[in-house]
Amino acid sequence: MRFLRTTLTAALLGVAAAAAHAATGVKPVALSADPPLPHVQYVLVKKHERRLFLMNGDHVVRAFRIHLGLMPRGQKERAGDFRTPQGWYRLVWRDPHSEFFLSILISYPNKAERAFARAHGWQPGGEIMIHGLPNRLHAPLSYYLHSDWTDGCIAVSDADMMQIWMMTHDGMRIDIQP
Repeated sequence: MRFLRTTLTAALLGVAAAAAHAATGVKPVALSADPPLPHVQYVLVKKHERRLFLMNGDHVVRAFRIHLGLMPRGQKERAGDFRTPQGWYRLVWRDPHSEFFLSILISYPNKAERAFARAHGWQPGGEIMIHGLPNRLHAPLSYYLHSDWTDGCIAVSDADMMQIWMMTHDGMRIDIQP
C-alpha cells in the first residue's frame, strides 16, 4: 500500500510539475525526501555541564541543554532526594501521554541501587525519565528554562525532546556522569 501511495504521489507531482512548466516556462526543481536521521549508539549525560549528548562512537551527533533534579550533585540514593542518578542505564519505555511533553523512562534503579536503599531502610525511588516541559506549567516558563526543577529526571525543551524521541530507541544505553 505504501509503495502504491508513493508511486501515485510521484506521478501526480510529475503531472503537476509538467503542467506548471508548460504554463509558466519555469523549470520545476526536483524535490527529495528528507535525509535520514543520523545514527545514534548511546546517550551521554554530563550533569556538571548540564548537557545531554546523542553519541555515535566518540562523535557527538547532537547536544542539548538539560535541567536536573533540585539537588543535582551526587548519586541518587533514595526516593525524595531530588538527585539525578549516575551510572550506566538503559532507555526502557516511552510514554507519549505522560504529564510532560513526551517522556522516556530510564532503568534506574538497578539491582545494586535497590539493595543499597533497602540496607538503609529507604525506598530507592524510580520513574527517572528524560522528558520535556510539564503539560501544565506550575511556575512561570522562565523557571523551567533557567533552573534545575525536576525530582531527579533529565528535562529538556519540548523541541529538543522531539529530536531525542526520534533519534533514540528502547534498550539504548545511557551513561549519566557526574
